[in-house]
Amino acid sequence: MNRFWGTFISVVFVVIALGGAFFGGAYVGYNSRPAIDNVTGLNNKEVGKPAEVDFAPFWQAWAILNEKYVNGNSTSTAEVKNEEKVWGAISGMVAAAGDPYTVFLPPEEKRQFEEDISGNFSGVGMEVGVKDGLLTVVSPLPGSPAKLAGIKAGDKIIEINGEVAAEMTVDKAIGKIRGPEGTKVVLTLITPDTSSAGQLPSPHQITVTRAVIEIPTIDTELRPDGIFVIRLYNFSANSPELFRQSLQKFSASKSNKLILDLRGNPGGYLEAAVDMASYFLPKGQVIVWEHQGADAQDVAYRSKGYDVFADNLKMVILVDKGSASASEILAGALAEYDIATLVGETTFGKGSVQELVPVTADTSLKVTIARWLTPKGVSISKAGLKPDIEVKMTLEEYTAGKDPQFDKAIEILKK
Repeated sequence: MNRFWGTFISVVFVVIALGGAFFGGAYVGYNSRPAIDNVTGLNNKEVGKPAEVDFAPFWQAWAILNEKYVNGNSTSTAEVKNEEKVWGAISGMVAAAGDPYTVFLPPEEKRQFEEDISGNFSGVGMEVGVKDGLLTVVSPLPGSPAKLAGIKAGDKIIEINGEVAAEMTVDKAIGKIRGPEGTKVVLTLITPDTSSAGQLPSPHQITVTRAVIEIPTIDTELRPDGIFVIRLYNFSANSPELFRQSLQKFSASKSNKLILDLRGNPGGYLEAAVDMASYFLPKGQVIVWEHQGADAQDVAYRSKGYDVFADNLKMVILVDKGSASASEILAGALAEYDIATLVGETTFGKGSVQELVPVTADTSLKVTIARWLTPKGVSISKAGLKPDIEVKMTLEEYTAGKDPQFDKAIEILKK
């Protein structure tokens, strides 16, 4: 009897011991499993994961955030949604590339970007980019609230409604500047070249009332002195046809003196710039090189060979700090082939190509895929194009309605 109970107790003890070992091992194993497995309620955790990258720190941080985070805003009890954490993580990863034009667009910013493309939006009417690490006005559109408020190409945006602009991506800043028609936005700006010797420019605030923005494309003028002027404001989808019509007017005027004003033109479609340059260059001449990196062969975009103008054409292209992207491509090509003389100020230096790639149904990644080089292989990025003849415009001249750059163009063409 005692032997039976002793045997029974031994068996029970072994079973309990084994059970304890199993559950203890399961507990230890559960808590020591990879950090990503600690996160529940997620789908597609491993899709696209590169084998050589250790994601454990990321998922460990995710788990710590979920476990310990308390909203520091005493007026808010809102929790950070998993989706918002994913968008934030992607944004941080993209920001690590160090390129202000490579950005992740979560749903709201993607919607705003699509409004940009359609041209149907309300705001203050100016193009912005990053220059020397600061959010910079590329150009205010003619007749826009920004232009009427006195904002100039090259102005540095320090704050938007009291928020520090340097902490924002370009697209986020655009979203802050945008808003319903009739509402106001307060911009804190620094205007370069307005400081006294040895002193930094002082920041100043401008309050701008938002409006529905209508983007102009082109204007023409035949001056009494026989000089024909084309003012091109952007490189939109319909600008090649409008440019063709403008050149027909120029040809009909019997003038051989042309001013192409690209000041404040932030660019647009590459195809438009190639098409316009083709009116001045023989077929096959390189207009711009697309440089896709050291491991890829550069791609040449060549003239279509419209080449309708005789050798006696005298042409000046006006450029300034607001001339960017496609403006720089067109101006750079015609200057390097000695078709036109560049007059004005060094251009913005926006010589990169972005592709919009869907990430999910309502998010996208805008990623730099190449950089532009002039026909002679000069990079447009950062340094911009230097004019053949530099003519700066002071704030006093701008305010008084004087235009020394245009006056210099007239002087050159009258020689």
